[in-house]
Amino acid sequence: MTGPIPVTDGLFTWPSDEPRLIGSSCQACGTTTFPKQASCPRCTASAMEERLLHRTGTLWSFTVQGFRPKAPYAGPEDFEPYGVGYVELPGQVVVESRLTENEPDKLAIGGVMELTIVPFRHDELGNEIVTFAFRPIADKASE
Repeated sequence: MTGPIPVTDGLFTWPSDEPRLIGSSCQACGTTTFPKQASCPRCTASAMEERLLHRTGTLWSFTVQGFRPKAPYAGPEDFEPYGVGYVELPGQVVVESRLTENEPDKLAIGGVMELTIVPFRHDELGNEIVTFAFRPIADKASE
């Protein structure tokens, strides 16, 4: 076994004590995308530049996933409901993401969220596969 492995390459910086999502920015119109894209969905230009996104943002909307998703998104065998939400990163983009919290009373639209890396599943060799999620943080303004 090796150390934790990202669910896919190029989605977030890894390994990192302060991981960042990897998006792209259109050099023609300024649109920011996540995940990174080869062309702009707004103006169709192909002049896209890789961009590291902010680690914190605000919770735009959320729900709790109460049933295990179908493959390949199934995740751990020991399913537990999990939060899913849209997190708006300052001046950039709204990201759909897992949330570390699954109690609706502990989440608030407009609340400050921070990027973190969480276990997702194990591969056939027993390696831990990790993915990104956002967690609520208190007393910290979005950067």
